[in-house]
Amino acid sequence: MSFFYRFVAEGMTTNFTTPEAGKLTPYSAVIIFSIGLFLSNFLWNTFFMYKPITGTPVTYKQYFTNGTARQHLIGILGGLIFNTGFLFNLIASEKAGPAISYGLGQGATMIGAAWGVFVFKEFASAPKSVNKYLAAMFALFIIGLTMIVIARLN
Repeated sequence: MSFFYRFVAEGMTTNFTTPEAGKLTPYSAVIIFSIGLFLSNFLWNTFFMYKPITGTPVTYKQYFTNGTARQHLIGILGGLIFNTGFLFNLIASEKAGPAISYGLGQGATMIGAAWGVFVFKEFASAPKSVNKYLAAMFALFIIGLTMIVIARLN
């Protein structure tokens, strides 16, 4: 996962108004990336359906018949949200640079953590001592993102 952005950034033009021949724009990069996600999904889904980390193996028939249309649409919506955010991240890389843009894009991790802690209350039954680690995680993450922004200003 951590290697893909470097390759996408190398294949993209740095000037979106007059793109270089043979280089991708953010829009074409997202299309190519989406095709790769779609095709690799068959490999990874098949692998983890037949060799799950937990639970019992399932077949493709069970995958489509046991899952409701709502569940499948939620998965598709998640993919659309991810690709929209990824597109905006790539567009921002023209001004911020790919390293800064990627770093700030990791703020999505912070949003996911906040939902887990505050909305879904995933740590509600954890010992109270865990709260200091959660607070440290949020603080250090925000400090890290702040340092990325400050690095761009200098």
